[in-house]
Amino acid sequence: ADDWILWNGSSTSITTFVSPQPVEATDDAFWDQFWADTATSVQDVFALVPAAEIRAVREESPSNLATLCYKAVEKLVQGAESGCHTEKERQIVLNCCRLLTRILPYIFEDPDWRGFFWSTVPGAGRGGGDEDDENARPLAESLLLAVTDLLFCPDFTVQSHRRSTVDTAEDIHSIDSCEYIWEAGVGFAHSPQPNYIHDLNRTELLKLLLTCFSEAMYLPPSSDSSNTNPWVQFFCSTENRHALPLFTSLLNVVCAYDPVGYGIPYNHLLFSDYREPLVEEAAQVLIVTLDYDSSTSSSPTVDGTTTGTAMDDVDPPGPDNLFVNYLSRIHREEDFQFILKGVARLLSNPLVQTYLPNSAKKIQFHQELLVLFWKLCDFNKKFLFFVLKSSDVLDILVPILYFLNDARADQSRVGLMHIGVFILLLLSGERNFGVRLNKPYSVRVPMDIPVFTGTHADLLIIVFHKIITSGHQRLQPLFDCLLTIVVNVSPYLKSLSMVAANKLLHLLEAFSTTWFLFSAVQNHHLVFFLLEVFNNIIQYQFDGNSNLVYAVIRKRNVFHQLANLPTDSQSIQKGLQRKKKTSEPISRTNSQDGVSMEGSRPAAPAEPGTLKTSLVATPGIDKLTEKSQVSEDGTMRSLEPEASQLSPEGNPPAALSDGEPWSGEASHSWRDRRRLSSASSSGQWTPTPDWVMSWKSKLPLQTIMRLLQVLVPQVEKICIDKGLTDESEILKFLQHGTLVGLLPVPHPILIRKYQANSGTAMWFRTYMWGVIYLRNVDPPIWYDTDVKLFEIQRV
Repeated sequence: ADDWILWNGSSTSITTFVSPQPVEATDDAFWDQFWADTATSVQDVFALVPAAEIRAVREESPSNLATLCYKAVEKLVQGAESGCHTEKERQIVLNCCRLLTRILPYIFEDPDWRGFFWSTVPGAGRGGGDEDDENARPLAESLLLAVTDLLFCPDFTVQSHRRSTVDTAEDIHSIDSCEYIWEAGVGFAHSPQPNYIHDLNRTELLKLLLTCFSEAMYLPPSSDSSNTNPWVQFFCSTENRHALPLFTSLLNVVCAYDPVGYGIPYNHLLFSDYREPLVEEAAQVLIVTLDYDSSTSSSPTVDGTTTGTAMDDVDPPGPDNLFVNYLSRIHREEDFQFILKGVARLLSNPLVQTYLPNSAKKIQFHQELLVLFWKLCDFNKKFLFFVLKSSDVLDILVPILYFLNDARADQSRVGLMHIGVFILLLLSGERNFGVRLNKPYSVRVPMDIPVFTGTHADLLIIVFHKIITSGHQRLQPLFDCLLTIVVNVSPYLKSLSMVAANKLLHLLEAFSTTWFLFSAVQNHHLVFFLLEVFNNIIQYQFDGNSNLVYAVIRKRNVFHQLANLPTDSQSIQKGLQRKKKTSEPISRTNSQDGVSMEGSRPAAPAEPGTLKTSLVATPGIDKLTEKSQVSEDGTMRSLEPEASQLSPEGNPPAALSDGEPWSGEASHSWRDRRRLSSASSSGQWTPTPDWVMSWKSKLPLQTIMRLLQVLVPQVEKICIDKGLTDESEILKFLQHGTLVGLLPVPHPILIRKYQANSGTAMWFRTYMWGVIYLRNVDPPIWYDTDVKLFEIQRV
């Protein structure tokens, strides 16, 4: 029996209709009950059509479900054809839209139904109403084309350009939708009058589009890049005549949005903002359409131009995605400025502190914005260079550091931590980013980090130190990435503050303890990274960095211990024993933590009961990056992977999505996992003298040892001669000192640049759909359906 709960047109009374046998598609009186002209909301539809009943109809009366979907799509197609001129037509379109949004996830979760929308329906021909099946469109295509037409339907979703009466209303087929782009910005100068009814209708249609694209959630993660989403593929193809105006509308609506509005405090409590739900939906649809593995394609070239448009490629490389193509071809400076300003304004919004708490509206879609920013930089290299050329890049950096610092204790936001770090890794591969970091940091964003006076580089190092020393254990796989970013920018840092210099030395001290070095096959890499940071600063920026040089002199025993690291079996065993006594050496607060900033709150773990989605593991740092050498004139050339000094034992760093803690006794289980993940292991990895020797002999200590050899006696002599105990005098001496001719020849600057790969493309897909799943709770579109792309867990 089919227990469909229906609402009938005459009143809002609800009748339960039980149908033991298939209902004929021609029985309009029956089907019309589903979209009769009663005003319902999407929340009503979700309440009135329970999940159990959709599944019951799917199992017991499949032909009725098939007919319902077909008839609902037919109504959307009719609405698009007619241009929705009457209130009744609009109501029918919206009700069909809501009903399909409700039903689609239950069709996707059943593998037997998944092909249903790609089957053809007799009579729905490409050429109109002919019965020629050769020509029939799959139901999915009819649905997508109808929705895109409806998104540019005058007086329904866009402002009509005519003072229309019904007779002279614009014909939906003759209008040029490029004249109806929703918002001024990229490629469009006219800003239409805001109309909240249009915003609401667009939001409902975009919700349906997003639901169509969400078939991806019901397939397990696979790194096979040919696994394209057929819904997105068709939607972004030349079959969609509205592809360009729609891409432009979505991008402009997101980048033009200003949540603070006219700046009247508390205005968001007085007036509903109809734009925000539309902007969120637009951002989500945009990032899903841009889900494309750039590592397998040669479409966008290095400078961001394409090898031709998707239209004139006989055999286009990779999927022919117009949205990716349009994004990669944006090139006007004013367009870049508009996008960058918009994204920076929205990312900074949660940080905006006013004298009146909660007086400014806080947006919640910063994760979607970060994915969008990533896609912009990944697909359009001209945009990336534009971002790095202006100091506006710091308006992106500060919010990212704020989110990283704020989310470090919260296991449900581990995906946010990853994407923030990925973006910084991508930016750090370019020299300009390192140079920009020297700008003094004066905006005081309330973060629970020590107060310091310095540059954006200091802020970056202090936040990274905080993540490593007081983040939760699942951030372990990010340590390589965090330190790679610091290595990449280190040759350009003109003067580190004392606070940041001490943080770097504190990390070296913690990572170079014998128990940490010997307890996992990858741990010594972190020491190599840190030594490379010190070498870069000493060799390229010695003059302005007396704070760092002083910190190195004060902690010289750490370097001596590294140089004299024991390599015999007995000492190795003894080093491993030591960790039982020490608990959490990394969290020692001996590094002048000082007072936290005013108005800051400590990072809080997730509330119990918070839902989170799982993520696939990210590739190791060697797969994420490729080495480039900076030559005299500042250009870069790629290096062969063999030149890697960081992997002496030849094992690629393991990519675990969740390492165990590595302090105290708990590090046993973590070590066991890391041991198993080592390529050389046969299940049992133990440190051997040969293994320790293999990398100890490569520790790049010469520069630092030479510096200590020259400067320590001079500093000691000053202290004895002048009876000095005052830091400032020693710093003054170091400021005027020089090591010209005394240090080894500077090594070439090595930069590890992010390189696109299928692993991160897959990671972005699971992360993005996880965010969309968790953010769509009203109505809960995918909640309690059988999602396969990720697991849903409670914290």
